[in-house]
Amino acid sequence: MDNSQSALFDLAEPENTPLYEAQDFPFYHGAQYLAEHGFIADDWVPVLRPLDLKLRAIAIDLAARSSSGEHLLPAPNVMLRALQIPLAKVKVVAIGQDPYPTVGHAIGLAFAAEASVRPLPRSLANIYKELESDCGIERAAHADLSSWHTQGVLLLNQALSVSAGNAGAHLKIGWTEVIEAVVAALNERATPPVALLWGKHAQKMAPLMDRMPQLASAHPSPLSASRGFFGSKPFSKINRLLTESGEQPIDWKIPEV
Repeated sequence: MDNSQSALFDLAEPENTPLYEAQDFPFYHGAQYLAEHGFIADDWVPVLRPLDLKLRAIAIDLAARSSSGEHLLPAPNVMLRALQIPLAKVKVVAIGQDPYPTVGHAIGLAFAAEASVRPLPRSLANIYKELESDCGIERAAHADLSSWHTQGVLLLNQALSVSAGNAGAHLKIGWTEVIEAVVAALNERATPPVALLWGKHAQKMAPLMDRMPQLASAHPSPLSASRGFFGSKPFSKINRLLTESGEQPIDWKIPEV
């Protein structure tokens, strides 16, 4: 999500703000702990272990923010959910900015939201519109993209947390180093995944993905979708690239829940 989209969300003051301590963030305990408890796939451990101190510092920072009254999103146990896909099985990496800042929306996957969220986030509604135009797939009624995630689509935000009602609030708290390490590991694979870069903020990461096939366009936000996102046909292009590299294409249809 781009900072310019703040006005597209319900930014009402959240109620019942949860209070977290540093130990409540699973990554406070390090990469090995994350893998042993199912928060990330095992093959991410060598990537994240050198960042154990950074992850602990982020957890301490987030706990301090929580104690000062910030409503942190999403819940600590899903902040690293995207990395439950094994490094070796990532087929596509789609770069977002940060989680939706509306309480009840963020689920730890970029562009996705809880299945119960209505109306759909506007960027996601435009993604579904382009998917229908590109592949003839009927627009889904819900916002949960777990079916893409389980097929190897890494829906990765550049910050893995946000303050409710304050889009972009955590972009400079240390997540950048973590995300760059993740992207570098993907870029170094023998067969790198396809990079999906929607919007200028995501496209800043292009130099770190120099070995990946890259698909870049405008962001699907209502503020920019008509300036190059619509008609970009990313889904069929991704499947063509995957097929050409001997990979199974993605089934983009969102199942009902």
